Amino acid sequence: MIAFDHAFHGRTNLTLALTAKVIPYKDGFGPFAPEVYRAPAPYPYRGVTSDDALVALSHLFKQDVSAEHVACVVLEPVQGEGGFIPMPEDFPRRLKEVCDQHGILYVDDEVQSGAGRTGPVWAIEHYGVEPDLLVSGKSLGGGLPLAGVTGKAEVMDAVPPGGLGGTFGGNPVACAAAIAVLNEVRTDAFRARAEELGRRTRSRLEDFVAQSHLLGEVRGLGPMLAIEFEERSAEAASRVTAAARERGLVLLSCGIYGNVIRILVPLSIDDALLARGLDLLEESLGDADAA
Repeated sequence: MIAFDHAFHGRTNLTLALTAKVIPYKDGFGPFAPEVYRAPAPYPYRGVTSDDALVALSHLFKQDVSAEHVACVVLEPVQGEGGFIPMPEDFPRRLKEVCDQHGILYVDDEVQSGAGRTGPVWAIEHYGVEPDLLVSGKSLGGGLPLAGVTGKAEVMDAVPPGGLGGTFGGNPVACAAAIAVLNEVRTDAFRARAEELGRRTRSRLEDFVAQSHLLGEVRGLGPMLAIEFEERSAEAASRVTAAARERGLVLLSCGIYGNVIRILVPLSIDDALLARGLDLLEESLGDADAA
């Protein structure tokens, strides 16, 4: 298996091997599953292009593992815990071409970015790429515990009946909730509202970056957005999240250095509450700038 820099894929033993963040996730929980290899992912703000990432992947095939022995690559279209890093427009397509060339499955991890979070039902739709497997969860269940794996029949049916299962697999109540969620997020009205939230939020965040000597970039897809501090340190982001909490606004930082603040407003939020939250964020950023 091949995963990428800045990845987050879960907290079981195997998914921790895929995850690329030691603290608070991996530290003290090894040894992890073997034969998981890591390649650079594009990170334009920090100078890593799609070309750089693909060259590094070709080197991995020469230095660490033969492409013919790789079962799959796993990639988030927007890397969540890694810093809300959206893949450049060309990268998923070019990566899929490499996978097809070598018979490698392309696994699209949409646990964070799926179910309408970036506008369309799945974030990979922004790229016009059809993955071999798509992993979903979290908001898929509408608040109930549910995850899913979707793929072509030739892949899904390769496992014999009963070969995969779990205690909560196919829970009928959670599955009914997922049907309701998917029926809603696939509507034109839902997508239009999500995209409008993204435009409004990004506009304010870009203003914040322009006014701050600490912030470096706004990035994301649709309403799945983040701001990154220029310094690779958690100090400034921690000051902002603490100041926001005192004002009643809950924020989460992310990125391997903890220097990114993610903005994940509920897609059901009204305009007044969105504006109030962004006002509180602006005040909190002002505290950090003045420190």
